[in-house]
Amino acid sequence: MGATVTRLFIALLGVVLWAGAIQAQPAPPVIGFMSGRAPADSAHLVAAFKQGLSEAGFEDGKNITIEYRWALGQYDQLAALAADLVKRQVVLIAAVGGDVSAVAAKRATLTIPIVFGMGGDPIKAGLVDSLSRPGGNATGFTLLTNELEPKRLGLLRDLLPGAGVVAVLVNPNFPPAAGQVAALEKAAQVTSQQLSIVKASNDTELEAGLASIERQNESALLVAADPYFDTRRERIIKFAAQNKLPAIYQFREFAVDGALISYGPKVTDSYRQAGNYAGQILKGAKPGDLPVLQPTKFELVINLKTAKTLGLAIPPGLISFADEVIE
Repeated sequence: MGATVTRLFIALLGVVLWAGAIQAQPAPPVIGFMSGRAPADSAHLVAAFKQGLSEAGFEDGKNITIEYRWALGQYDQLAALAADLVKRQVVLIAAVGGDVSAVAAKRATLTIPIVFGMGGDPIKAGLVDSLSRPGGNATGFTLLTNELEPKRLGLLRDLLPGAGVVAVLVNPNFPPAAGQVAALEKAAQVTSQQLSIVKASNDTELEAGLASIERQNESALLVAADPYFDTRRERIIKFAAQNKLPAIYQFREFAVDGALISYGPKVTDSYRQAGNYAGQILKGAKPGDLPVLQPTKFELVINLKTAKTLGLAIPPGLISFADEVIE
């Protein structure tokens, strides 16, 4: 009887020690993912970021945990989102979906590593000392897409050489907006192209702006690079289709979803690289030693199905220049 009790006691002690060892294991580190965009239009970007993490040996739910914060195109929310992640004591912040997200993260912490994703110049934004040697606690990627507005205007003119007024949809609350407009107006002066600047930073203003474009019967539409417009992609594409309005956008995703034409970097590549950078930092690399990544290629995507619906004949030269033609 005594031996049986002893064996039972030893077995129970083993279970208790095993349970204690399980409880003593440290929880996986938490990284924050904050974006100026919305989750519904960013699933492919999150997947690319996770792929980059996986390439570095990290899997969400296994050896790391990712907490998400979304501004839904409302940039005044980003400072609070960044502060919340800092309070949560995350080990790294991925601040993507626009220049404002990156700046908000940088203002919130000078110690937590930041991997940013933006469309403008990170040096001018005060995020890094240089592209090759960022210094400080931040590195990441710039898509340079904010600087491509004149190129997009030129592509519209190639498509519609006789275009009258081109409507330009911009978000005045997006810090690069003033530079985008200035660059477009300068390019338009060279070719005597008339522009109509339409401003929208929320849904009410967007609806009013689209109604204004419809009333003015503009010849074409250029949607400036801006995460807010990415989050309203479906609405803007639908408007252009209903009004048979040729329009150009920044990312391939627009053309895939039915827009006529897009020109910009392959954004999923940058998010994958950002995930890989996050993994390297988790392994001990210093953000300030990792050079800021820049796109090496820009994609022109043309949706011929949409062109047919609009009754447009795409110039053969433009088609031959395209990286992808959707038929």
